[in-house]
Amino acid sequence: MIKIFISFAISAVFLSSAYAQRMYESSGRQIGRVDSERYYDGSGHQVGRVDGAYIYDGSGRQIGRIDGERVYNSSGSQIGRIDGERLYSGSGSPMGRIDGERIYDASGRQIGRADGLRRMQMIIYFYFFM
Repeated sequence: MIKIFISFAISAVFLSSAYAQRMYESSGRQIGRVDSERYYDGSGHQVGRVDGAYIYDGSGRQIGRIDGERVYNSSGSQIGRIDGERLYSGSGSPMGRIDGERIYDASGRQIGRADGLRRMQMIIYFYFFM
């Protein structure tokens, strides 16, 4: 009986942690998840990973990097900037903001939410996988 309880407790810890790393669109449909530094789409296929400041697609090709508050594509062109909770395009136009676990577009409409993702994971999802 104690073994069953311990097994249940251990699996609950792992399942709740896995469940908490999910990204949703505004309608509530799951569009992906993050498992450590690997990014998956809603079907469970790996779409990318992060290694330090570098972002790679599911095939292992570098698709971008983040250097401080600036976001770059694989060609080295700046595609975005992060200023606090606000997200901007490479040209400086507002693209959205992150408020807690919610992501909003430039007009203030909620376009997604994340359960348990760190801020940088949400930013990477926003710029590269949404």
